[in-house]
Amino acid sequence: MRTVTVTGRGTAREVPDTVVVRVASSHRAAGVAEALAGADSAAAEIIAVGREHTEASRIGSTNLNVWPAYDNEGKPSGFEARHSLSITCTDIASAGDLLAALATKVGDRLQVEGFGLEVSDTARALGSARAGAYADAVARAGHLAELAGARLGDVQAMAEGGAAGPIGVGEGGVARDMMKSVAIEPGETTIAAAVTVTFALD
Repeated sequence: MRTVTVTGRGTAREVPDTVVVRVASSHRAAGVAEALAGADSAAAEIIAVGREHTEASRIGSTNLNVWPAYDNEGKPSGFEARHSLSITCTDIASAGDLLAALATKVGDRLQVEGFGLEVSDTARALGSARAGAYADAVARAGHLAELAGARLGDVQAMAEGGAAGPIGVGEGGVARDMMKSVAIEPGETTIAAAVTVTFALD
């Protein structure tokens, strides 16, 4: 039996509704213990502010580093510690308020490493993208069958693959005298799906 195998692709657009904020507390001191203590103190403030804007379970440490620090002339200048955390907000407006509050309360020990925009429930968009992928597969296979002088028959096998498309990430620092909130525009993200289908050729 002759067959033809093709991969169809489909996409759907969705507006992100979740923000993952990546921040860090940073502190420089003469000794390792002092640097760690300062970073830990700032991290505690970050966590406290985070709990005012999202659930405690959505706040987590991601990294902790300590390294020798140097001045502008390259001379040893103590140590610097950094405690990195991620905070997930299921409301974009809350994420803007969170960043502003962190800048005000944590001050110069705060570092904003960036944020990611995500879609919390991709089921609907994936369903639409999957349907588009199958339709694309049928169209591709039908064209190949026509070129081969045959007709498209029944589906013999099918396999799904694909993932969400890239999501924009914002980067930048935050000044201490920030206004009451940070404006975050969610835009849209692409959810993609791929389906590989094998058809019989009549």
